[in-house]
Amino acid sequence: MISSIRRTNVESVSMGVKIPREHGRGRDAAGAGASRIPSMGGMRAERRRCPWCGDDPLSVRYHDEEWGVPLHDDRRLFEMLTLEGAQAGLSWMTILRKRQRYREVFAGFDPGAVARFGPSDVERLLDDPGIVRNRLKVEGTIKNARAVLAAQDEFGSLDAFLWSLGAPDGPIVNRPRRMADVPARTPASDAMSKALKKRGFTFVGSTICYAFMQAVGMVDDHVVTCWRARR
Repeated sequence: MISSIRRTNVESVSMGVKIPREHGRGRDAAGAGASRIPSMGGMRAERRRCPWCGDDPLSVRYHDEEWGVPLHDDRRLFEMLTLEGAQAGLSWMTILRKRQRYREVFAGFDPGAVARFGPSDVERLLDDPGIVRNRLKVEGTIKNARAVLAAQDEFGSLDAFLWSLGAPDGPIVNRPRRMADVPARTPASDAMSKALKKRGFTFVGSTICYAFMQAVGMVDDHVVTCWRARR
């Protein structure tokens, strides 16, 4: 959310800070679910997490280490914008499992390198089972890389541009009591979507933008019973 926008839910605790959306892959539940993860000595530690997280190690690590953590690196911001767009119509776990291959075939999400991709690169990518083989999404990533370069030229960095749209005063921390209280979109994500589209970005609808805002820590939507909410 943008700092000037504060969405107050009667069943949420608002901390007046910005936080990431339930990654668009929330499960309506009363609170965070318990996840068991391996710990030292073969013992298994139990922590309560946001219900969408589940028990898959990839998802648990993403939830614990990335989701809702402020991100300011241009390459990683471009990566998350790409992955959020790729996830449209698919599960987040599908994207997490393909994430490493995305990094490999999209030049580590170096926008300068991706912006130079041509028709032969598009065909190469469409033949790669390690990514989502959707022509519009592949071509959209290349188009977005060019838009990233333009934003860097104008604003100095993609980071400065995106955070000025989503959270100009810093992260917004919400504390929803359950995932059903987390919105799929907000006025802030609507505004971000409109601004990105105006600058030539694609696969940046409002729902995708809110998921992106959650992913990069502009918004922190960890439910109150999640261990991450108490950090």
